[in-house]
Amino acid sequence: MIATDLDGTLLRDDKSVSDRTVAALAAAEEAGVEVFFVTGRPARWMGVVSAHVHGHGLAICGNGAAVVDLHGGPGTHSFVKIRELERAAALDVVRRLRAAAPGTSFAVERTGGLHHEETYPPLHMEPAESVAPAEKLLAENPGDPVVAEQPVLKVLAFHPELAADEFLTLARAAIGDRATVTRSSPSALLEISGPGVSKASTLELCCAERGISPEEVVAFGDMPNDIEMLSWAGTSYAMGNAHPDVIAAASGRTVANNDDGVAVVIERIVAERREQNS
Repeated sequence: MIATDLDGTLLRDDKSVSDRTVAALAAAEEAGVEVFFVTGRPARWMGVVSAHVHGHGLAICGNGAAVVDLHGGPGTHSFVKIRELERAAALDVVRRLRAAAPGTSFAVERTGGLHHEETYPPLHMEPAESVAPAEKLLAENPGDPVVAEQPVLKVLAFHPELAADEFLTLARAAIGDRATVTRSSPSALLEISGPGVSKASTLELCCAERGISPEEVVAFGDMPNDIEMLSWAGTSYAMGNAHPDVIAAASGRTVANNDDGVAVVIERIVAERREQNS
């Protein structure tokens, strides 16, 4: 199996999938290698790759909070597995971060869309479904019965002054094992999921269902939210543009995303399989 992150990894900086990468993904599937996209993106942002999921059609979204079937293209995805952040735990996270890092603003990612506080900056591709204090967004009755039934996939926390890694370290100390805290943005934007929920743990579940061992997985990533996945996979590659901690966690390194680093490795894997089978 190929397990690859999207932003900063498979996608170029302009968020496109190069022709070379499209060809490499198709060649992998033709050679009998499953490809899983494993991303922090929500399902509704997967249109950029929905045409390239091939056979199984599945992707891991929200840093492991959801497994999504992308068959049918943009806007028609369905949730296959949800690993939610319980409301009480999310409220506890908000309380602890407000105390540990005053000035933090929050957003709540539910299966149906993004909701955020008034002070949360416009960091995303879309307007919010609703704007209110995080405590209201996470209330048992947030004001909309449809929203109330939508599981929380993650809480996003932004700080306007702290450095990104400084905020990550501070938040992990404040939250402990009550939730999983990571980041994929160059800014001080944290992504907080349920305890034990990560790209790695959900990928492990998907692999177990298919009888695929960690040794049979080749993973790619560039940011701290990829570290667990790269450490779990039998073979892993940090991108040439990767965070230093990602480079340290991976077993190998490829060229940058803008130079089609994932395609470079896939082409080599496919060529080796063809040689073995010839």
